Amino acid sequence: MRPRDETDRLRLLYDLACAFAGQMEIETLIPFVIRQCRDVLDAGGASVLFFDRSTNELYFPYVTEDDPEAAAQLLVTRFPANQGIAGAVVQSAKPIHVEDAQHDPRFYPGVDARTGATTRNILAAPLTSRNGTIGVLQVINRRDGGTFGEEDLAFLETFAASVAVAIENARLYTALKVSEERLRSEVGALRREVVRSQLSTEMVGTGAPMAEVARLMESAAASPIAVLIEGETGTGKELAARLIHRASPRAEASFLAVNCAALPETLLESELFGHRRGAFTGASQDRRGLFEAASGGTIFLDEIGEMPPPMQAKLLRVLQEGEVTPVGDTHPRKVDVRVISATNRDLVHAMREGRFREDLYYRLAAFPIRLPPLRERREDVPILADRFLAAAAERHHKRIPGIAPAAVTCFMRFDWPGNVRELQNELERAVALARDGDTIDLGHLSRKLTETERDTAGAGAKTEVAGEPAAAASAPDTHAAAGSLQGARAAFEARYIAQVLHEHGGNVSRAAQALGVSRVALHRKMKEYGLR
Repeated sequence: MRPRDETDRLRLLYDLACAFAGQMEIETLIPFVIRQCRDVLDAGGASVLFFDRSTNELYFPYVTEDDPEAAAQLLVTRFPANQGIAGAVVQSAKPIHVEDAQHDPRFYPGVDARTGATTRNILAAPLTSRNGTIGVLQVINRRDGGTFGEEDLAFLETFAASVAVAIENARLYTALKVSEERLRSEVGALRREVVRSQLSTEMVGTGAPMAEVARLMESAAASPIAVLIEGETGTGKELAARLIHRASPRAEASFLAVNCAALPETLLESELFGHRRGAFTGASQDRRGLFEAASGGTIFLDEIGEMPPPMQAKLLRVLQEGEVTPVGDTHPRKVDVRVISATNRDLVHAMREGRFREDLYYRLAAFPIRLPPLRERREDVPILADRFLAAAAERHHKRIPGIAPAAVTCFMRFDWPGNVRELQNELERAVALARDGDTIDLGHLSRKLTETERDTAGAGAKTEVAGEPAAAASAPDTHAAAGSLQGARAAFEARYIAQVLHEHGGNVSRAAQALGVSRVALHRKMKEYGLR
C-alpha cells in the first residue's frame, strides 16, 4: 500500500521504524524489510545487499523464496562494490533513481543473467550507520509497469535510514549473543576446572573409584539432568551435590537442602511446596516453599528413600509439571529448579518391594553417581587423616606433629562403617585427648579401633601357629617366643609400609621405589597386611 500524501508517508515511516525496533535477529529483520519495501512501493522485487569491506564486494544475505532456483543463485552471488547501481550507491553514499536500467552504463547485468529476470527501473538507497555505508536497499520494477517517482526515492532514502539502524542493532545483538555464548562456554569450562580442584581439596581421592566420581560429577555439572547420589552414611553426598551445583550454570542462584527423613509428612510438604495462611494450625502467614525459594537454582533432597508414598506422588507431579501448589492453595506456581537427590538406601530394592515409586525413581535417577565407601578406597585414608588432623589441631589450638605409623596402620585396617565422617570424628577425638606436641598414637584412638587392631593381630598370630608342623605346635614357650618375634617383625613391616605409603600420598609406584621392591611385591605385601 503506497502512502497517499506526506502525512501518510510520515505515519508509515514511524510505524515501520517501531516495527524494526522489535526485530532483533538479522534472519527475521531482512525478510521483513524486503516485504515492507515491496508492499509500500508496489515493487516487483526488493533486496538488501551487504557491503563486505574485507573483500570490497556486495552480496545478498537473504533473498525471497518466490523462485527457489533464482534464490539459490543469488545467495552465492558476490560482485565488486564498484560495479552496478548498488556499487554506485556505495561509492557515492547517495540514493539513485534509474528509469531505464538496461541502458544505464552503471548497470551490472550479472544478477539478471543468474536469475533470468529483467530489471527495468531501480530505486537504490545507501544503508548508512555510524561506521559508514554497510550496504544498499533497492527495489526494482513497478508492478503496474510504470516508473518510480522522486517521492518514492525520498521515501526509500528515509526508509533505508531506519533499516540501517535496525540492522546495526541486530548485528550488535547477535555479537552480544555470540559473546554471551562464548563467555558461558568459558565459564562452564572454568567451573568444571573448579570442580576438579575442589574435588582434590574437598573430596580427597587418589584411586580409580574417586577418579570415576570426579568424571561423573563434571559431566553432571554441565547438564541440567536430575542426579541421584548414592552412598553409605558419611560418604559426602551433600558435599558432592554442592560441588555439582557450584560448577553448574545455576551456580549464582540458591542451593537449598532438605533432609526428607527429618520431617513428618505434613511438615515436609509445607517445607518443599510452601503453604497459605490458615492452611493448618500454626500457619499464621503465607510461606514460600524450598522449590519456589530455589527457583533458578538447585534443591537437594537428602535421604529421598525415606519420603512417604503420598509425598512421592506429589513430588513426581512437581517434577513432571514444573509447578508447585502450596498447602491450602488451589493455584499452581511455575518453578525452575534443578533437583539433586541422595540416598543411603537401595532404591531399586525398595522399588521392587513397592516402598518407592518406580516412575519417581526413573525421574530422579536419570544420572546416578555412586560414592564409594571408605573401605573401598583405603589408599585415601592416610591423606584424609592428615587433613582432618590439621583441621582439628587448628580448632583445638594444639601443635600435633602427625600420626604414628601404628595408628595409620590401624586406620587403614578399620572398615569405617561411618566412612569419611567417622574418620573425621575419630581424629577430632584423638586431638582432644592429645597434649600439645603429642603425635597421635594408638593410645589416642577409640576402643573400637584398637580392639579391631588387636583382633587382626591375634588372627595373624593364630594363622602363623596353625601353619607350623604338629611338633612345633606343642613346643615349649621358648618356641612360642620365636613365633612372637615373627609376629613383631610382620607388625613392624606392616607399619613401615603404611608409613611409606602415607609419605607418598598412597601412590604405590613411588612407595615401591622408596622401599626398593617391585610394584607387584608391594601389592602382595599390602594385601597380606590388609593395607588395601
